[in-house]
Amino acid sequence: MRRTALSAAALLLCMSVVSAAAVKKYGKPLTLKETTKVSEIYANPDAFNGKRVKVQGPVVDVCSMQGCWIAIGSDKEFQSIRFKVEEGVIVFPMDSKGLTATVEGVVSVTVMSVADQIAAAQEMEKEKETGKTAGKAAEKGKEKGAGMGAGMGAGMHAEMGGETGKDKKPFDPKSIKGPKTVIMIKGEAAEIF
Repeated sequence: MRRTALSAAALLLCMSVVSAAAVKKYGKPLTLKETTKVSEIYANPDAFNGKRVKVQGPVVDVCSMQGCWIAIGSDKEFQSIRFKVEEGVIVFPMDSKGLTATVEGVVSVTVMSVADQIAAAQEMEKEKETGKTAGKAAEKGKEKGAGMGAGMGAGMHAEMGGETGKDKKPFDPKSIKGPKTVIMIKGEAAEIF
């Protein structure tokens, strides 16, 4: 009986060591106790703008250019939030996609005008043609607080009719119907497991 108890304790210890080793930490340590749902941020973005939050969810996308952002899936279908870090400070590996992340940072809510969206999408097309990863659109996005690669990221570019993946349609400025609210988290800390 005593031998069984010792074996069970050793097994639990080994499992906790293995599970702790599987967590990859990026940036500063996590500090917040309360977790905020992505859907709560989307439901009331102005209330969260400028506030520090901790969010947890599946990693549904990763920046393929420089690993400078991950998209965290929401508790609601078809919703995700971008967790953007300074380029080169944290680099998220592509194999993070499909794992779970707990992240902390400050919520940023900005509105991109139609003109800004068109300029950013056109710059992204030029960058794809030339193979460059940064340009005027990236700077424009940073000025607006978007900070998502070339001002918006692939998902938003796809919404604007831009080329992504197998889709080879050129960007059509007429596809922009109005201003776009961009919600993201300016990242400081992350754990992926």
